[in-house]
Amino acid sequence: MNITQIKYVLEVANSSSMREAATKLFVSQPALSSSIRELEDELGILIFERTNKGISLTDEGREFATYAKKAASQYEILEDRYLSKDSDKEQFSVSTQHYNFSIKAFTDIIKKFNPDKFVFAIHETKTRHVLEDVRNMKSEVGIISFSGSSEGLIKKLFKEYNLEFTPLMVRETYAYVWENHKFAKRKEISLEELADYPCVSFDQSDDSNFYLNEEAMADYDFKKMVKSDDRATSMEIISELQGYSIGSGMLSGDDAILKGFVSIKLKEEDPLTIGYIIRKGSNLSVYGKAYVEELLKYKEL
Repeated sequence: MNITQIKYVLEVANSSSMREAATKLFVSQPALSSSIRELEDELGILIFERTNKGISLTDEGREFATYAKKAASQYEILEDRYLSKDSDKEQFSVSTQHYNFSIKAFTDIIKKFNPDKFVFAIHETKTRHVLEDVRNMKSEVGIISFSGSSEGLIKKLFKEYNLEFTPLMVRETYAYVWENHKFAKRKEISLEELADYPCVSFDQSDDSNFYLNEEAMADYDFKKMVKSDDRATSMEIISELQGYSIGSGMLSGDDAILKGFVSIKLKEEDPLTIGYIIRKGSNLSVYGKAYVEELLKYKEL
């Protein structure tokens, strides 16, 4: 078994056919099929079930793919650190849900240290990816939140992924609307009053569990909803359709994307606990430690 075969399996698992995977991998279909069959023979399991309707993972294949994904992620980290053209540069990475303070803390440590040569990364991404990025050491620190409806699952995943969570704040639930919205002057509002307007929600569709949604009121039955996986796109949709989104009420005047939006306290209560995660027992880099110090400036608990 080698890393090439592992990458082949993962690409086939994410493709609709062997032909599509071969095209993406820039190899011939016979060579790809042969490599995967050799791996199956070596492992003594059938990874893919092949029928005239296509190819799909077997139960053993799904289990293998879970471990293969972790192995491929670790290999990519090693490649980036030791084999890439950036291996002689300072490196640091953060994964975060959509919070302005996490970005501000990130830019502050760059300003503080200002290394001569560096490659820093901040991944504004989905809940599951934040957890996986920290577990797999793609990122040293992750910013994450959970509401009452998702707390049980999130804490279970913290334990399963060997992650340590430090709470920073608890935030009440707000609706974000464009400043010219009919309700923009309101101090408080209910979801029933907003029912005729579309709620724009961050799309977590590739997560295996609905309750990994990063927003409050995840189990509310919204009459109208638009899902988006990009912050700027979401804000554009809200302004054009007079819609709204649900958040923590933390609107910063320094954030160009959120400029022009106002927050209104929701009558419905579903507080968000927001904090950061690191791997248990991990030795943070100087940048990781500095980033955590910046995050603690926002601590309210």
